[in-house]
This record gives sequence, structure tokens and C-alpha cells, in this order.
Amino acid sequence: QVRPVESGGGLVQPGGSLRLSCAASGSIVSIHAMAWYRQAPGKQRELVAVITSGGSTNYADSVKGRFTISRDNAKNMVYLQMNSLKPEDTAVYYCKDRLGGYWGQGTQVTVSS
Repeated sequence: QVRPVESGGGLVQPGGSLRLSCAASGSIVSIHAMAWYRQAPGKQRELVAVITSGGSTNYADSVKGRFTISRDNAKNMVYLQMNSLKPEDTAVYYCKDRLGGYWGQGTQVTVSS
């Protein structure tokens, strides 16, 4: 099962960009549908983006056109490139096997001026 460690979060101004990284151990990310989730204060965790084992991607409507999920099979890493960030993107972001595996500690993203 995939054990993820997320990194790359931080404080960014509206309109800025961040690239989140997910280092996976325990299994090979290329054989899993990997996903990024986020949880904002006081809200339920939501699915942000998915990349299937075949490389197809899918996004929540709220991030479509701004976020890009990708995978580096050689490094066993999953990434989330986030552009045109908005204050409503503020949340803790998590990487996880879409169909199982473990939750990591997440990485905090704060979008504020």
C-alpha cells in the first residue's frame, strides 16, 4: 500500500503558484490511481485531482484549468502544479491512492495577501 509524504506547501499571494510533491513508498505509484485531496478549516475533505494508472487525469470543477496533476514513475513521485491560486484554495493538501492506502500528514497551502 502507498505511504505518501507531502511537501511543497507554503504561503503565497493570490494569483501565485505552488508545486506540491508527494513522495510515495510501499508501492509503485504507476500502478495506482493517485489523487490529491484538500481540507479547508471547518470543511470536509474534498477530491481535487486524480491521475489513473493509464495517465488519464480528472479535476474538481473548482480547480480545472488552474491545477495540473502529474507523475514521475522513475522517482515514484506525484505532483500537483497549482497556478492562479485563490484564497479559497487555502487548505491542507493530501496525496493518496484513490482506492486505498494511507493518509499522509498533508502540506499546508495558504493563499493570502
